[in-house]
Amino acid sequence: MIGASMNLTDTEVAAAAALAGAEVVRARYGRLHSRIDKGAGDFATDADLAAEEAILDVIRAARPGDAVHGEEGGRQGVADAEREWLVDPLCGTLNYATGSQLVAVNVVLRNGPAAVADPFSGEVFLADGETARVRSGMPGEERPLAPTADTRLVDVNLDPPFPSAPGFRAVDLLAHPGFVENFRPRVVSTTLALAWVAAGRRAAYVTDGGDLSGSVHFAAGIALCRAAGCVVTGIDGGPVGPVGPVGPGGSGGSGLVAAANAGTHELLMSMIGGRGRTG
Repeated sequence: MIGASMNLTDTEVAAAAALAGAEVVRARYGRLHSRIDKGAGDFATDADLAAEEAILDVIRAARPGDAVHGEEGGRQGVADAEREWLVDPLCGTLNYATGSQLVAVNVVLRNGPAAVADPFSGEVFLADGETARVRSGMPGEERPLAPTADTRLVDVNLDPPFPSAPGFRAVDLLAHPGFVENFRPRVVSTTLALAWVAAGRRAAYVTDGGDLSGSVHFAAGIALCRAAGCVVTGIDGGPVGPVGPVGPGGSGGSGLVAAANAGTHELLMSMIGGRGRTG
């Protein structure tokens, strides 16, 4: 079994790990969860911890020489490893703890393949760096992701902190006359929103923040959108993340605008106040 897992491609490892975490999240749904306070109103649950351990088990078996950075456990593995996996075992913990199924499980090799699993639909969204696809059942049952802005739905993250205020506030974007005229807001605040942009279920996703390219919360979704051909920039219109290998201290664009196409991106950037540039 271990030998077989080591023969998997990086994309297959990401998928297997994300699905392992999703299985735990799904199995524990609806229970009364213990909470681990992380400060500033943030918390993890026992489901987060168990899902992360299931994900790490898969990665350790398949890639024992790689490091792993989990949201809950931090960086583990070989100290000087050249490769690092970013893991968010339960993106949407607050949703999950309050009985909502709008959550995702994220696994991505830094600067490499990514997988985002929806524990409740059974879908896993995959990116190998060049293509993006969704798997609904068996490995052979896949279809390419095809971004489109036809839904006119834009997910906007309203969770704090707001580092770009007062220059940019997500609530101001929602109140912009141009936004009301062209789009309809949705608030999911999870990697599912980015996966849905890549899949054509959302026109765009907008969030404030710093350099999100190395974030366990966003890296997998960004990889999906890029592989699917979406326009991905910071809220300043600049590239997300530094060019080349991303290090822990790297700097990049501020926040994130992921749009299905250039026209949608340009329109949103005109409301935010920046200049739309592809990245």
